[in-house]
Amino acid sequence: MSNEHYYAVIMAGGGGTRLWPLSRRERPKQMLTLFGDRSLFQVAVDRLDGLFPPERICVVTVAEQAAALQEQVPAIPPENYFIEPMPRGTASVVGLAAAALQQRAPDAVMAILTADHFIADEARFRQVLGAAAQVARQGYLVTLGITPTHPSTGYGYIQMGEPLGAFAGLPVHRVLKFKEKPDEASARAFLADGRHVWNSGMFIWQVGDILGEIERQMPALYAGVERISAAWSAQGAQPHAVIRAVWEGLQSQTVDYGIMEGARQVAVIPAEGLGWNDVGSWDALFDVLPLDEHGNALRHAEHLGLETGNTLVFNAAGQDRLFVTIGVEDLVLVDTGDVLLVCHRDKAQMVRDVVRSLRENGGERWL
Repeated sequence: MSNEHYYAVIMAGGGGTRLWPLSRRERPKQMLTLFGDRSLFQVAVDRLDGLFPPERICVVTVAEQAAALQEQVPAIPPENYFIEPMPRGTASVVGLAAAALQQRAPDAVMAILTADHFIADEARFRQVLGAAAQVARQGYLVTLGITPTHPSTGYGYIQMGEPLGAFAGLPVHRVLKFKEKPDEASARAFLADGRHVWNSGMFIWQVGDILGEIERQMPALYAGVERISAAWSAQGAQPHAVIRAVWEGLQSQTVDYGIMEGARQVAVIPAEGLGWNDVGSWDALFDVLPLDEHGNALRHAEHLGLETGNTLVFNAAGQDRLFVTIGVEDLVLVDTGDVLLVCHRDKAQMVRDVVRSLRENGGERWL
């Protein structure tokens, strides 16, 4: 089946506060090089090669990040960057992209993807996306579920229902329910029953189908999308003034809560073997960086560790300095030159609380 009208839409407007102090307002998570020599955004585009040519890759971001993203991946045409005046949640991202693609190809299938995840097996990822497009053309809103490897309390879950058949050799199930991040006991039960997968936050659907669900469940967003679409059609270019006027009146909402939980025809592909990680916090880097014999992960760092284990040392200061640790376990050390972060691995999620505290107490210069 032809993929001529299959578009990738990369969400790239987030802040990545849990990776502070490396992730900042001017250089958020998706622009960072956390492993290898390419930024997370560049890697997200690279892994689409062979399925989506640059002219069918679109990016939704905020104005202050667009120029830097374009500089990182100049092959994507400038008109494929859809600009949000301010963040309004992933539901608005989907609405804006749908409005744009409705003008280009009303029968398009769009894959909503992330700019800041790690996927080890990129060929399998493309296979999964190919299968998802086939399912979407059957009228389903498709989500990619990640087969759990441990009882995580940090991810939302999807409960799988009856099989819908195999597409491109991959099993597909009807979605019974989206579930919030669970407690430890529930996470263990989800892992044991084999009927739950992690919610990856990646979705595939036909433009008409997602617009129909937005109209049914989020009528205010749909009315705004219709205004934008009409202005787009009339102007032949991005109607920035209309988008701003619409965005100022929108309530922030995620696509999960606003659309997917109440959608009528939802399918999930349990995507095994991707080697997926959302790289959502400093602790996640232990899963994507090479480890030494003591479980330590080093990035751009000269490190002398005595009786040190399971510790991350990340030197982003660009300075020649030696990091010495003695008798410590399970630490995260990040040096950006102006900030030194030291925390226990188990407390890595609390970095977002630091960001909130700085914002509320006059620490803007550190953000």
